[in-house]
Amino acid sequence: LQKFAMFSELFSSFGDTPIINTLGIIICKCRQKLRLIAIKFYNLLTLFRTFECFIDSRLRNTLCFCCFSQNQAWYKRLATEGQRPRAMIISCCDSRVHATSIFGAEQGEFFIHRNIANLVPPYSPDGSQHGTSAAVEYAVTALNVSQLIILGHSNCGGVKGCLDMCRGHAPQLEEKTSFVGRWMDILRPGYEAIKDHSSEEEMAQNLEKQAVLTSLTNLMTFPFVEKAVENGSLSLHGLWTDIGEGSLEAFDPATQRFKPV
Repeated sequence: LQKFAMFSELFSSFGDTPIINTLGIIICKCRQKLRLIAIKFYNLLTLFRTFECFIDSRLRNTLCFCCFSQNQAWYKRLATEGQRPRAMIISCCDSRVHATSIFGAEQGEFFIHRNIANLVPPYSPDGSQHGTSAAVEYAVTALNVSQLIILGHSNCGGVKGCLDMCRGHAPQLEEKTSFVGRWMDILRPGYEAIKDHSSEEEMAQNLEKQAVLTSLTNLMTFPFVEKAVENGSLSLHGLWTDIGEGSLEAFDPATQRFKPV
């Protein structure tokens, strides 16, 4: 269509002659037909994608039903005996991060808490409401999980917001009324740690991994977490997953680096 538009402008510059007028009419009609074809193709593509989503949804529902019907005893046990998860996972509430799918886990295996950028705030018993801290307390002191995992991920919107805020590019997040901004203040020390040691391309990914490390550091400020780690009943792990590649990296305390799993 752009090429035809260029031809139209070119022929119009030659003035009014029968040949030029005829060629102009032909080009206009071709443009109209191409536009109609493009619209029909777009509508067909949209219809196909809608059908694809419908089939995918029905397939998932069928698989869930089959899974339940084949494991009714397990689900009944979960309902009657309560949960006994072996690990807690703190992950981002990003809809693209599916912790149970990453690890191939079934219901009842993980105690999962999700928040913006998978952050854990420092221990702060000030009498206010603390959702993430409450989840950590319940997992460690009531459920007695033996593993606590911080799961970060690529292309994190919360981390991108923190990066913009720390660089002065997101004044809306600086407002005291911004819940997201005040939550992302937890990651400001992580930004300070990487701002002078990262290229522009690496900045976001490095800050995503700093979110994992910041959370691991803050976990150890909770007395009950520190006690459980010291007596060997609890282990802390930092993971980062690349959504586009499907890869998984784990933080190695010995080398202070994330390594492929």
